[in-house]
Amino acid sequence: MYEVEVKVAADLAVVADRLDELGAEQTGDVLQVDTYYDAPHRDFAETDEALRVRRETRDGATTARITYKGPLVEAESKTREEVETGVDDGETADAIFANLGFDPAATVRKDRRFYRYDGYTVTLDDVEDVGEFVEVETETDESGVEEAREGAYAILRELGLNPEDQTRTSYLGLLLEDA
Repeated sequence: MYEVEVKVAADLAVVADRLDELGAEQTGDVLQVDTYYDAPHRDFAETDEALRVRRETRDGATTARITYKGPLVEAESKTREEVETGVDDGETADAIFANLGFDPAATVRKDRRFYRYDGYTVTLDDVEDVGEFVEVETETDESGVEEAREGAYAILRELGLNPEDQTRTSYLGLLLEDA
């Protein structure tokens, strides 16, 4: 499965108003705390991969997931292979990685508001020490990447944003650039 994502810096209040005008469905708010890891056997910065443990708090309950993100597969968006699974306990997952030689690289904290619009997830992200961004994303198989990307671009335009202003750098990368 491929995650097709387009991310643009934006004023979240303006975009939220536009989503309301368009009749988008708000589907919830979450706090996400992502701990990213460096691997002992290869440099993820060089291979353009990521491994993280995400803790997500919604309505007072916290869940945890492990995610592997492969390298970007195209130049026009942030499309990459993504493999993810839930875990019972984020701290135990952290301990497993530590015992295998994976070192925490950085932690990204973000407040997120999710919307559904025209078959896509639109996320308004306030990322600590990084800024405000809008992500438009969906999942597809390899044959649907181009169509999914063009659909994401169309939604950005409806929101008054320019797809050409997108950043392909991850929040982790943006955080580390500013460090």
